Amino acid sequence: MNEETINVEVAYALPKEQKIIALKVEQGTTAYEAVKLSGIERMYPQINIETDAMGIFGKAIKDPKTTVLKEKQRVEIYRPLIADPKEARAKRAAKLKAQQAAQQ
Repeated sequence: MNEETINVEVAYALPKEQKIIALKVEQGTTAYEAVKLSGIERMYPQINIETDAMGIFGKAIKDPKTTVLKEKQRVEIYRPLIADPKEARAKRAAKLKAQQAAQQ
């Protein structure tokens, strides 16, 4: 590997599929630039790299345009939530409670 390039990945996951693209980029490349270079937004038109949240290995990053990547990091593009996590947990708990009550 050239000292001036690093290996990184760009990842996007849907409920039933995920795509991970390996890239060799110049040192100093930002998360935003890596996503753009990966071409992933052409494969998944629902991605908006200007507004979609991004992270590195599950940890959200505040500004992908200024976050410089290191060797072997993976940039993840996050989909918008379709339900509030607290509400979803509460609904699951209520459903489980109702099932348990029905069994008694």
